[in-house]
Amino acid sequence: MTSGPFLYDEGPEPLHAGPGRSRRGLLVWVFGGTVLVAVLMVVLLPLVRGSAADQSREVVQVFLAALDKGDNETAYQLLCEKERADLAPDAVAGRYLAGSGAGTVASVVDAEVDGDPAELVRVDWPGAPSTEITVVNADGPHVCGVTPEG
Repeated sequence: MTSGPFLYDEGPEPLHAGPGRSRRGLLVWVFGGTVLVAVLMVVLLPLVRGSAADQSREVVQVFLAALDKGDNETAYQLLCEKERADLAPDAVAGRYLAGSGAGTVASVVDAEVDGDPAELVRVDWPGAPSTEITVVNADGPHVCGVTPEG
């Protein structure tokens, strides 16, 4: 102990009341809970967002509905970057519409485009041959090309 003049008559008090408690249990629970939440997100995300085929079907349905209503800007925003670079918003309907009425999604097949996973969505048109719309899931599903079937 040190001696000397103190501000208070009682003398210096110890800085700690006693030995510290171990917080290992709390840290284990915090890190364990974080890992559990991360695993649950990975497992549940496909259930919330749907499979790649479901997402492709939905994006093509929205794309076709926008074109059918003359909303070229919405359809243009659903195109992938490569297609946006090749087309103006007013030219989207000319490239993707094959029939006079609204097209309906018939099937979705897994595919690969330039080494990346993609979906080929077959669209049936009233009074016109079917087409296949390529959907690539890069930062969300985007329409990235069309080819006539046959």
